[in-house]
Amino acid sequence: MEEQILEILKNENKAISSTEINNRLGLKTVDEFKEVLKTLQELEDSLQVYCTNKGNYMLFNKSHLRVGRLIVNKKGFGFVDIEGDEDIYIHGSNMNGAIHDDTVIAEIIHVKGMEMEGRIVKVVSRKLKQLVGEFYYKRGKGYIDLDDEKVKLNIEIDKNRTLGAMNGHKVLVRVTTQINKNTYRGEVIKVLGHKNDPGVDIMSIAMKYDINDVFPDDVMKETEAIPNEVSPEEMKGRRDLREDVIFTIDGDDTKDIDDALSLKVLENGNYQLGVHIADVSYYIHENSRLDEEAYERGTSVYLADRVIPMIPHKLSNGICSLNPDVDRLAVSCVMEINDKGDVVDYDIFESVIRSKKQMTYKNVNEILENNTIPETYENYVDVLTKMHDLSKILRKNKEQRGFIDFEIDESKIIVNDEGEAIDVVLRDRGVGEKLIEDFMIVANETVATAIYFMELPFVYRVHGKPNEEKVNNFLAFIKVLGYTIDVKTNDYTSKTMQYILESLKDKKEFLILSKLMLRSMQKAIYDKNNIGHFGIASKCYTHFTSPIRRYPDTTVHRLLRTYLFNNKMDKETINFWDNRLTFLTEHTSRKERASIECEREVTDMKKAEYMMKHIGEKYTGIVSSVMSFGMFIELPNLVEGLIRIDELIDDHYVFDETTFSLRGAKNKRGYRLGDKVNVIVKNASKEAKTVDFVIDYDNNKTDN
Repeated sequence: MEEQILEILKNENKAISSTEINNRLGLKTVDEFKEVLKTLQELEDSLQVYCTNKGNYMLFNKSHLRVGRLIVNKKGFGFVDIEGDEDIYIHGSNMNGAIHDDTVIAEIIHVKGMEMEGRIVKVVSRKLKQLVGEFYYKRGKGYIDLDDEKVKLNIEIDKNRTLGAMNGHKVLVRVTTQINKNTYRGEVIKVLGHKNDPGVDIMSIAMKYDINDVFPDDVMKETEAIPNEVSPEEMKGRRDLREDVIFTIDGDDTKDIDDALSLKVLENGNYQLGVHIADVSYYIHENSRLDEEAYERGTSVYLADRVIPMIPHKLSNGICSLNPDVDRLAVSCVMEINDKGDVVDYDIFESVIRSKKQMTYKNVNEILENNTIPETYENYVDVLTKMHDLSKILRKNKEQRGFIDFEIDESKIIVNDEGEAIDVVLRDRGVGEKLIEDFMIVANETVATAIYFMELPFVYRVHGKPNEEKVNNFLAFIKVLGYTIDVKTNDYTSKTMQYILESLKDKKEFLILSKLMLRSMQKAIYDKNNIGHFGIASKCYTHFTSPIRRYPDTTVHRLLRTYLFNNKMDKETINFWDNRLTFLTEHTSRKERASIECEREVTDMKKAEYMMKHIGEKYTGIVSSVMSFGMFIELPNLVEGLIRIDELIDDHYVFDETTFSLRGAKNKRGYRLGDKVNVIVKNASKEAKTVDFVIDYDNNKTDN
């Protein structure tokens, strides 16, 4: 009956009554009508059907309501993250009792600028499994001062549930029972250490996202049985590439090396590019405890001065890492590429390699950007130069089909031996970094295309078309700033978005507008259904190149071994993977989002920690966003701080939402997006992860 009701509602554009539904089903008896009502209730509970205030029914996705996860910003407002749709902005006054990480039903109020605004109608579910906070005693009873200020709850801990925690300890707490609306009883399940101990600040955030730096005993026991060296027996049946000139290019401090490269120029003038990837799936057997733990983690997480790996260090930094001068098992994708950047032939196979050198981006960039040859790199200048030539060909090919390079800068936190932030700098993105990006993209496309045309179940990295309304809102927004871009069609392609971005390149607000435009795009996810990758302008894309760090890549290797190396493509195998990949892609997409949020929160905390040492100092930044309560200023190193509107003391300013600016009674132009502003650091809070600025009025002659 469920399917019949859903089919009826699917063809309706308005809500209809239960009686109408009953009549269309052709049912006559009271008992049959009761069954209809019961089914409608079940569909409503599962959020497939929406019941209006008048008691009529319509499909939930046709209503003005949306279901998603509430992400509350540290500044008090939030967004409802809706899978496959744009986020909904929620003002702090419209939370309706919902807290961070709740699954909620949100009602869309109206579209405001580039954002849909809404209010929380109902909390569907609350994930209060584990929380992190500072333990303290009060009148003989234990309490937790939660780290996450977005979660407005009181947690009480019985004396026999403290695990010996003392005042000032950071602890991981499991919520057990609800006492009243916002008060819960809990138990300490792990003491992380004193709040002032090195590293406890980072691990407190990691634990909040259920990211654990300790592997279970049974996983470590299984790891111990894995050898430290490749044996001759393990090389049998593999193509031996140990004499080939193969090397790696990574950051100075990289220890988990996934990918290695080789390059030859063929007699016909084409390039033969080899991308050799660590064969992690050879060591991590399906359904082993190692595999189960890697699946659960989903990804390695990179947090300031540490990595929380997906697999134990013995594997990630040892036998799986493509370290120099040692034999390593790999999966190789060797491609023949012509002078237009097209892959005209390829081969994917199991190999054994021996990297000749562990290169760094810094030294490769010295050669390719400055024509300076670092010591021990003399023999590699020619091949690196040819790689650079091929990289430029591949990049031109991508750009011609619509590849979008948002040129978003990233910051890097520099810490001392105690884990304290001592500097915040921009992460380099030189020729070497772009070269690796180009080579990894073409390898990912080649592998994905090979399996796609075999019509076998697979893991794709997909990125859907942007929401048309959101792009239109972005174009309307930049028009307010004075920039009109002539776009003829509403059927936005990668080429269209590329053209819009190119048209803004010379504008002073480009870096800010680039980030805003990125927000109009959907999020890339993993899926077993290939819809292409919009941002890369690729018809077929996967993640093949980082199996040490990402479980989807490990799965891709496992599928390559199943289909290509073992020729196992029977009906049972295909059905198994078709079912499994539905859950695997959803799970790994979710774990990826959690790791990104965790990394951002750690970065915000460390930026605030760094700025605490610079209170009173002067900087020049740009206006990165304007809100009704003030404006955010971004410094060149991407530290962002707030200037509150009531602290603009030279004039009376009001928020103009039509131009997204702060306008003064005397200063009619006021402050707009992209304006340069001289500021003084007023305050910074590591706990709140915030930075506050005030205008430096003595030096505020800017180039607006």
